[in-house]
Amino acid sequence: PAGGLVGGSGNLFPKTGARLTRPDLIPEGTRTLNILDVGRHLADDDVDPPIRGLVVYNHNPLVVHPDQNTMRRGLAREDVFTVVVDVAKTDSADFADIVLPAASHFEHDDLFCAYGQQYIQRAEAVIDPVGEALPNTEIFRRLARRFGFNDPIFQASDAELMDDALDGDDPRLGGQRPSELPIPSALAMSTSTDRIGFERQPTTKSGRIELRSAYLTDKFAAPLPQFQNLAEDEDAARPYPFALVTPSSNWRTNSMFGGLAQSDSTPDLEMHPDDAGRLGLKDGQQVCVHNKLGEVFLPLKITDGVAPGVLLSYKGAWMRTTNNGQTVSALAPTTKADLSEGACYNDTRVAVVAA
Repeated sequence: PAGGLVGGSGNLFPKTGARLTRPDLIPEGTRTLNILDVGRHLADDDVDPPIRGLVVYNHNPLVVHPDQNTMRRGLAREDVFTVVVDVAKTDSADFADIVLPAASHFEHDDLFCAYGQQYIQRAEAVIDPVGEALPNTEIFRRLARRFGFNDPIFQASDAELMDDALDGDDPRLGGQRPSELPIPSALAMSTSTDRIGFERQPTTKSGRIELRSAYLTDKFAAPLPQFQNLAEDEDAARPYPFALVTPSSNWRTNSMFGGLAQSDSTPDLEMHPDDAGRLGLKDGQQVCVHNKLGEVFLPLKITDGVAPGVLLSYKGAWMRTTNNGQTVSALAPTTKADLSEGACYNDTRVAVVAA
């Protein structure tokens, strides 16, 4: 019914992530976990060896991960030592044994290659870190020394990390080192065509845009998208007749800024008038939206902005905004996407009753 293209600006930037991630330093046999499984593994007594330490930074898993109640049980374990590094007292920080104060973006140097534009920009700290706050990079340098990680990369300065993050030979940098880009100017990564992506040679083996993907065939045996029924069977779907979608709000990026006054309130649950009439529900009344994973109490907003059979509530609200401490993430399933193993938030099936 609709056609078009989806594109992003991320590939415009000459990033060299392998120089920062250094996969060559990972010892053979090191256990790795999908980040979405952390809560389940923390809560599982049969995981061998058990997880006894957790460091959370740039993240608020208790609010954004699926199956929120399992994540809560995992973080609540007394035998798991949890450290949270953040600038805000998030819901996840409430479960930490130690909270390390992170430096805000006003307090440390950084290099920005943002999602929605075409410019690289360097920023310098405008104030010294307040109190005991430290940039993440300095926290990791100190931890590396204590753990005995001796490769020089673990003590690289912020300037060295900036230079490693980008390909300094890229002609668009004009011979400038990333750590020395002039301030306050921004360096454009766009080309003379101003048509993002179309001036670039596809990186496929064939050198063409592949509608039938050889890469996906080799890696996943899935050259084309394949329809998968979201419900295992009709009997499983029947108790939960609604599809719940949880997009980003105008006030938050995931859970970021959730503590601000503009977003620190209970989100609405949006429902089509036909569904509300069939269930005898009124605009503004409190309802319980639930499935086998949890239940969330939200005010109902009746609107024809959603289709019949579909509910909408914006993600990222902090747990204090609901009367039982559960948010829409409590309802999201633990199933993963077939290709990238990412979360399937919009596969959430729920039922709704008057509270």
